[in-house]
Amino acid sequence: MTKKTRSLKTKHVLSQATIWAILVTSLLIFTLPFFVMVSGSFGEFSYVLPFPPRILPERLDLAAYEHVIRMDLFLTAVKNSTINTAVTVVIALFVSTLSAYGFACIDFPGREKLFYLYIFTLMVPGFLNIIPQFIILKNIDFLPFYPKGLVGTRGGLILVYVATNVCGHTFFLRNFFRSVPVALRESVIVDGGGHNTIYWRIMLPLSKPAIGTMGIFALQGFWEEYFTAKVLLGANEKMITLPLLLQRLHGEHSTRWDWVFAASVIALIPIIILFILFQKKLVIGGLTQGSVKE
Repeated sequence: MTKKTRSLKTKHVLSQATIWAILVTSLLIFTLPFFVMVSGSFGEFSYVLPFPPRILPERLDLAAYEHVIRMDLFLTAVKNSTINTAVTVVIALFVSTLSAYGFACIDFPGREKLFYLYIFTLMVPGFLNIIPQFIILKNIDFLPFYPKGLVGTRGGLILVYVATNVCGHTFFLRNFFRSVPVALRESVIVDGGGHNTIYWRIMLPLSKPAIGTMGIFALQGFWEEYFTAKVLLGANEKMITLPLLLQRLHGEHSTRWDWVFAASVIALIPIIILFILFQKKLVIGGLTQGSVKE
């Protein structure tokens, strides 16, 4: 082994060690609050956070979890969050895939300008739109099932969720759709197929990893969303969600932090399970390699 080779090998080892040191340090920094929260959920009755923070609990007391689960509105909040999230994810992904397909595969007049408008909406902070959204939902009083408007209803919340996320989902999926070889679409057209066949038989099967990834992040976002639900649902206890219930655990003058931590852990469990089950099915490359001749 020459001196130059040894020097390159030493630099490689040092660079890898530096990268691993940064990754491990970042992991500890970002996971420390989570472990403190889990530890605090098993703590004793307390209105004050322990100092210094405890990474490991002093005892495994499930009293906080029992209190949260036995709350009158807990099952209602779980049901509403589950229904809202599931329905919104399905509708948002379906609309977004159609929109992304149109921008990626159909050459219509004004396509690029309209897509730039999509991108522009992503730059507008969400809280700036909440008042116009509230007014619009309030004035939609011509539907037979919602004579008083859509404010405070599940339909209004889902409508806003879908409308405010289609642009971002379209931006993500459009790039993936454009990576599918044009020869695949042309072969369908030669065989007498149209956009309907291309969308259902080509794009959706090949885009399962991208759609699945988008679905996971969308599910997490809708499951944990608080601000829009708070404004549009208000104090309607029949429509309360888990984030709204979690906020109610914060007292006006004092807070039972063991209850708050326990509720937060319960709310995180579905997301953690989802990532564990589907982490190997996220976006991967090479799905279309070999599908057409070079």
